[in-house]
Amino acid sequence: MSDVQTFEKDFARICSMEGPLYIRLEALTKIISIHDPQFADAYEDLIRQLRTADAGVTAPQVGAAMPSFLLSDHNGHLVRLESMLGKGPVVISFNRGHWCEYCDLELRAFAAAHAVFARQGACVASIMPERLEYIRKVSERTNHAFLTLSDMDNSYAMEIGLVIWLGERVQKLLSRSGLSLEKYQGNDSWFVPIPATFVLDGKGVIVARYVDPDFRTRMDVDKIVAIVSSVNGRNS
Repeated sequence: MSDVQTFEKDFARICSMEGPLYIRLEALTKIISIHDPQFADAYEDLIRQLRTADAGVTAPQVGAAMPSFLLSDHNGHLVRLESMLGKGPVVISFNRGHWCEYCDLELRAFAAAHAVFARQGACVASIMPERLEYIRKVSERTNHAFLTLSDMDNSYAMEIGLVIWLGERVQKLLSRSGLSLEKYQGNDSWFVPIPATFVLDGKGVIVARYVDPDFRTRMDVDKIVAIVSSVNGRNS
């Protein structure tokens, strides 16, 4: 951003805002347009391209079984999807990385709702294509409120049709801002997942999904909580 200190101050203010997640996400989009119009324009252009290409359209649909995975958590322990099932609903969130402010806001919202998810017996996991040291940063920043899983080289996200290329324009702007996806991801592909959320029942069947090429929007955590509650109601 053109004025890093001012942006960070504004972002901290947004993080402390109350209300639904979408209010904070919209506020972030607004301050990005103010602090760095080039970024805002590049994001708009990328989103238009992704929508034209129907990005994410092949991702798993409601009613389908979520494909299995075997991914490392922040401690390097391997976690299978199957180990998360059977105890209650499961929430799977795909995120771009620890560097993404939009993902940061979403994950902070998940952390804030930790007690609610725990009462519902729900297991929450964030999947992102980063090396373990950065996965640990996310886990620590959110007080280990949910699983953080490393999807190196976007292998799992690619399997289920969520991977996109950020493009040269966004790549240059992020690099100019000092972000190094090569270091974070361990490769120079500049591929990231479309941020997406899947809510599964205890058998691993998708009961709700949110897949939008516009990475500035997310499924609201309050809505996820309501869906988790309804899943428990059907199972009782």
